[in-house]
Amino acid sequence: MPSDVYGIEKYLGSGLIKGVGPKFAKLIVETFGTDTLSILEHNPERLLEIPKLGKKKAESIAKSYSEQRDVKNLMMFLSSAGISTSLGQKIFKVYGKESIEKIKENPYRLMDEVYGVGFKTADSIAEKLGIDNESFTRCRAGIFYTLEYLANSEGHCYVPFDEMVLKCSKILGIEDSKVVITYDSLIKNNELIVEDKNKVYLPSFFRAEIGLTKKIKDIISYPNFKKVPDEKLESEIKNAEKLNKIKYDDFQKEAIKTVFNSNFSVVTGGPGVGKTTITKGIIEIFKNLGKKVLLAAPTGRAAKRLSETAKTEAKTIHRLLEIKREGGFAKNAENKLSGDVLIVDEASMIDLILMHNLLKAVHSNTKIILIGDVNQLPSVGPGNVLKDIINSGAVPVVKLQKIYRQAKTSNIILNSHKINSGKIPELKASKNSDFFFIEENDDEKCADLIVDLYSKRLPKYYKVNSISDIEVLTPMKKGILGTDNLNKVLQEKLNKTGVSLKRGGITYKLNDKVMQIKNNYDKDVFNGDIGKICSINEANETLEINFDSRILKYEIGELEEITLAYACTIHKSQGSEYPIVIIPMTTSHFIMLKRNLLYTGVTRGKKVCILVGNKYAISKAISNNESEKRYTLLEQRLSF
Repeated sequence: MPSDVYGIEKYLGSGLIKGVGPKFAKLIVETFGTDTLSILEHNPERLLEIPKLGKKKAESIAKSYSEQRDVKNLMMFLSSAGISTSLGQKIFKVYGKESIEKIKENPYRLMDEVYGVGFKTADSIAEKLGIDNESFTRCRAGIFYTLEYLANSEGHCYVPFDEMVLKCSKILGIEDSKVVITYDSLIKNNELIVEDKNKVYLPSFFRAEIGLTKKIKDIISYPNFKKVPDEKLESEIKNAEKLNKIKYDDFQKEAIKTVFNSNFSVVTGGPGVGKTTITKGIIEIFKNLGKKVLLAAPTGRAAKRLSETAKTEAKTIHRLLEIKREGGFAKNAENKLSGDVLIVDEASMIDLILMHNLLKAVHSNTKIILIGDVNQLPSVGPGNVLKDIINSGAVPVVKLQKIYRQAKTSNIILNSHKINSGKIPELKASKNSDFFFIEENDDEKCADLIVDLYSKRLPKYYKVNSISDIEVLTPMKKGILGTDNLNKVLQEKLNKTGVSLKRGGITYKLNDKVMQIKNNYDKDVFNGDIGKICSINEANETLEINFDSRILKYEIGELEEITLAYACTIHKSQGSEYPIVIIPMTTSHFIMLKRNLLYTGVTRGKKVCILVGNKYAISKAISNNESEKRYTLLEQRLSF
């Protein structure tokens, strides 16, 4: 702590203590001199000696100083475990003055009670506190961490017992038998659920899988759905054709009829097969019949696109369900959504937990229509919901496969269908094509080429803005052609401003393109949302980001929630479209090269797609059609 008058004044006026700015700090120090901090700590009532300072203001300053002192003590306690200041602040917000006591009691409780604390952080604190490696508390935390890690990294809803024990013992560095003893206790206490003696579930995933199955079956079997008479539907289809100046073929008409005569249905297919055209017609017919239609999608960009298609408001699922700051949704089983029809686009992206929350918030007589491309990458979160629903045979599925005339002029669409069917795309392109391949086997030269395309060649040729119209989509985060490096080199080339803030090895500059990478319910901004830094206050270490005309402020400690977005992973691009995409495809991405990954990347390009790399990597990706097995029982549960 500072000891001279100048240091005390700077400390008090730094913004750490609420209600005290530079001017007021000067006034306090002029009154008490070097005794200031001692008075604040031991005799805060003496603040009333300062002219024109009211009792409420004095109490507020004293309280804030006391809290700041407690935070300082907590930081000193946590520093040996390498805990960041921002995380320390979060811990203090939850536990207050009792923080140190609570952590000493059980550091692993932080995983459940403080957002942003994972197993490794809690384990690091536990080690410093001398907690036994084989203690029940540590083993319990390790089992939960293992199941959550496998859910979030590999999409599993349950994990086979042997696999769970093996993985957990490796993470904890202890013998299998210790894990099994703890596991038995957790099963006995209903903290874990096991099915078929082998399938280990976290209770939340088990409840979601069971609940989702029941809800889908309730909707399918709801008795009082009124079917639209064929004559009436034929007439409505003709009206939709006139309005949209199109002609539906027989298959499209049958597809529309299937949707209208089903309680629950799925429309699936790749690009150019008429999903948008059919969706538009379906929405218009429902409106003409006086039905209230709810439209939703998993991401902001997908919802915006659906709104434009339907000329009706579409919301993200989180906003439709009215996400609450403290967690959970305002719309739920007790407070349901009001609507006759729910249409959900980009349904392949929806994980088990979100789909369960969505469907339990609708009445069983609400007609459900899921629209999505099942050949894209599955959801980032646990489950493979759309695929499981389709494969179960429990609901009618409309599979659109015919590429329509206008789409046949697009090589992006033709090549994406070739990729999906296991064929090499047409890599030789004419000048007027929308799909190009540039061969380059050296990763360094490949990165240089991408920077040149992004910053000069493409903006000049297509008369577009680099930052708003071009996106680099790459399979991985690490390596020369990973997002970390490509964002760095693209930022250096495109953004020369010196106004910046640095956090976690990333420099954030004014006008940078950034992406939110964690759901933030307080700010109402979600994983995958893209914005632009519109102001930076270097003195206060804050910046503001424009997300679709919403200006949000970020403190320095919150910058871990955003990352640069000149380049992003193909996984993060799901649900979005970009005018121009550049996709590096080289053997340095070997472990990630899969057909659905390449297919998803290519189909993100709206006007132009450019592959940069080598033919072997493209061939390798297309030949690898083994999507990772996800442990889920939704398909089997729906089949019975």
